[in-house]
Amino acid sequence: MQNINEIEDLIRLISKLPGLGPKSAKRIVLKLINNRDELVKPMANSLVQVYKNVKRCNSCGSLKSISNGCNNCENTKENFNKICVVEDIADQWSIENSNIFKGYFHILGGTISSVGQRKEDLLINSLIERVNRDDIEEVILATSATVEGQTTAYYIQDSLKNSKVKVTKLAQGLPVGGEIESLDDGTLFSAFKNRSKLNSNSD
Repeated sequence: MQNINEIEDLIRLISKLPGLGPKSAKRIVLKLINNRDELVKPMANSLVQVYKNVKRCNSCGSLKSISNGCNNCENTKENFNKICVVEDIADQWSIENSNIFKGYFHILGGTISSVGQRKEDLLINSLIERVNRDDIEEVILATSATVEGQTTAYYIQDSLKNSKVKVTKLAQGLPVGGEIESLDDGTLFSAFKNRSKLNSNSD
C-alpha cells in the first residue's frame, strides 16, 4: 500500500469504530476516495456540523441540538410519568425503534465499574433530581444483565429508596450477560412486559 499519511491516519481512525478493523477500514477509505464528491465532501460537512451543534444533555444524557434543546427531558407535550434508565444512547435508540416504551429516557453514560468508571461519572444525581422534580411515578431500570449493569441498577435502586417512586427492572426475556442494544424487539417486549418491582414503596 502506498505510504500516504492522510490515508493511513483515516484508516487508523475508522478502524476504531465499533465492529470495524483495519481491513474493513481500508475498504471504507477506498470507497470514500473513489466517491469524493458524493461521500467525502458531504460527510466532512456533516461531521463538522455534528461536532459543533450536537452534544449530550447534562440532565438526561440524551443527544440534543444546541439550537433546539433536548427533545427528551424537555418534552412537555406528552407529560410522561415514567423514566427508562439505560446505559448508553445506543440502548435508547434500540428501545425507541421497538415502540415498546412510551416515556422519558435517562442515559447514564456507562455503568459502575471497578476499572475506571465511578458512580460519580454517571448521571445518577440528575436522575434523582428529575424524579423529584417531574412527578415521576415509575423508574424502569433497563441496564444490561452484566455484572456491571446489575451493580449499577442496585445502586440506583438504593439511591431512590427514600422517594415514593416505584422502581422496576426488566425481567424475563433478558438473557444473563445480554446488552440492551443487541436484543431483538420480541425479547425487549417480553423484558418490559414482565418487569418486576424492586422496592417496597407505595405506588
